[in-house]
Formats: sequence, C-alpha cells, structure tokens
Amino acid sequence: MSSITPIEKPNARPSADLNSLPTELPNEASQGLDTKSAIDIARIINHEDAKIAAAVKRALPEIAQVIDVVARSLRDGGRLIYVGAGSSGRIAALDASECPPTFSTAPQQLQYIMAGGPKALASASDVNEDSPEIGQRDIARRRPTRKDIVIGVSASGRTPYVVGATEYARARGAKTAAITCNPNSDLSQVADITICAEVGPEVISGSTRMKASTAQKMILNMITTGAMTRLGYVYDNLMVNVHMKNAKLVERGINVLMKVCGIDRETAIRTIKSAGKSIPIAVVMLKANVDKMEAVRRLQQSDGNVRLAIDDSRLEL
Repeated sequence: MSSITPIEKPNARPSADLNSLPTELPNEASQGLDTKSAIDIARIINHEDAKIAAAVKRALPEIAQVIDVVARSLRDGGRLIYVGAGSSGRIAALDASECPPTFSTAPQQLQYIMAGGPKALASASDVNEDSPEIGQRDIARRRPTRKDIVIGVSASGRTPYVVGATEYARARGAKTAAITCNPNSDLSQVADITICAEVGPEVISGSTRMKASTAQKMILNMITTGAMTRLGYVYDNLMVNVHMKNAKLVERGINVLMKVCGIDRETAIRTIKSAGKSIPIAVVMLKANVDKMEAVRRLQQSDGNVRLAIDDSRLEL
C-alpha cells in the first residue's frame, strides 16, 4: 500500500540499547543453569515464575482502564485489534482466537495482526519486526477508526513493527494501549494507556517467551474476560454465551443452563432446542418466564447483556 506515508518513529533508540532493558539483563538466580539437575532447573524457573503475578498486580489500575475501553468499543460497534510480533504476537493471536468459542463474539470483533502474517504463528518471521512501515501498512488494511481500540503487545516495548502500527492507529483516531514488560518504552509513547508488567530478567537472558509472555497472557485474559463480563456475556461467573459447536461445548452449555436456572437435564435440553440452541435466549426464557420471541427482543434491547435482559425494568426506557 504505497499510498501510506511512513510515520516517523518516536525517539528511535539504537539497537545496542536492547542490552539495557530489564527483560534482557542476565538473571543472577539462574547463573550456571546449564550445570544444574532437572529438578534444580525446574525449581529456578518456578521461583522466577512466582514473581509474575505480583508484577501484573502492580498494573491492575491500567488493566482496568483498558477493560472499560474495550467494553465501550465493542458496545459501540468497534473492534479490538491486537498487534504483535514473535511470542507476544502469538499470545495475542491465541487470546483473540479463543474469544468466539468462549463468548460467541463475531470473529471480526476481536482481531489480531501478526508481524509476518498468519504463517509467522508457526515459524519465525523476525525480519518484519524491524519495519514500522510494514506495521503501518498492515494496520491500515484494517482501516482503524475512533470506534476501535488497538493494543500493541511487545515484551521489549520497542518492536518497530508494533510501534509503527500502534502509532498509525492512534493517528487515525483509534484508542490505543500498550502491553509491555519494560518501563518508559517507545511503545508507551504512542499509546493512550500503557500496561507495564515489570517481570525482570528472564531465566534464560532475553528469552521473553518465558516470564514476559506469561505476564502478557495473564493480562490479555483479564482484558477480554473483564470486557465480556462488563458487556453481560457472563452471568454470575458462568459462560452463558458459550458457542456450542462441539460435543464438549454442548455439554457445557447444558450444565450452565442447569446451574443458572436450577433445572434438570431434560428441561435444559428441551429449552435449548426451543431457544434455537442459544444459551442466552434459553436463560432469559426461563429466568424471566417469557417465550423465545420476547427473550430475543430483550437481548437485542440490552445489547446481549443477559442480566439486563432478564430484568426488563432495568433496560433503558
């Protein structure tokens, strides 16, 4: 897409600076790792992994901000678009891919852009990480708008591809967020909100597929689960929007309906069939004692929020 004007990379740093990042520093706790026994290696990794939850906890205020922005964007018809490279991109792709079966979201609502394209999910395509222009080109193909939120995911916070894509999206009016494991990063300078989980040096120096990626997975779980819960796609703590596309998920749907409504299995199966195999419709039918048509109307009026649809008096008048 030659019509795209490259955006100047903010405060570009020389590659030598990579060695000064906390995630790239040698880890004293794992010195001599190659001389350790299997149980000692496992203990060292486990000891370092125990620090991850605390690092994520310190970022909870920013995570909550992103949860609300994502919920608002999706409610307004916008999209959540992840941008990443390497391990960070694969973690983001995993989260985006798991939302449709879990919450019955449309595939276009939660998207991911991976440096190197889908083929890079299975094999390294590191050269694309170094180009902010390619990042700009790839996000431009999605035509980001002010309804969308674009989240750049980069352990180092300096990946040119991710920085370029996030900056381009922000220039087009999209809300932007950064998820990184190093403070004061290039990525944070082009994002509206920065979530930084400072996990420190890796057991294997610079191998951010370890602590950094684990922290990113935890954060992405919080963001999408939190946003979907705020949207009412979760009832109590149950997966009421589960997409019943295989035997396991059908069974899960039956069990969810039984728990939510306090009914037996036969009644649950019968109601699911009459609801067109939709758990939200079945829940509203039973909890509000209405027919399918009324349940559908309430869910449409509540934008899919199951709890609001059950209590019709809480819907906006």
